[in-house]
Amino acid sequence: MNFALTSLRPCTRVYVILMALTLATWLIGQSDLTGIAIALLVLMFAMLKGLLIGDYFMGLKGLRSLWRWAVIVWLVIPGGLISWAFVISV
Repeated sequence: MNFALTSLRPCTRVYVILMALTLATWLIGQSDLTGIAIALLVLMFAMLKGLLIGDYFMGLKGLRSLWRWAVIVWLVIPGGLISWAFVISV
């Protein structure tokens, strides 16, 4: 059996990506990596995971409506404010 990530269904592929991002976040935490770049990278992972969940598991990918924008704004505003707080605290 030839296993390739591209032969998986889209939701399964997204699930694998979510698990990989979660594992990467956990490994960063276990490695005791610190710094503004690492904090922003982990925040970016969280925002990307939220976007993937909204697009694929909430079914918002094909929409151009208020609901898709609500999820994007819900991710961008807190993510931007948290990023700004990290940057100005240095």
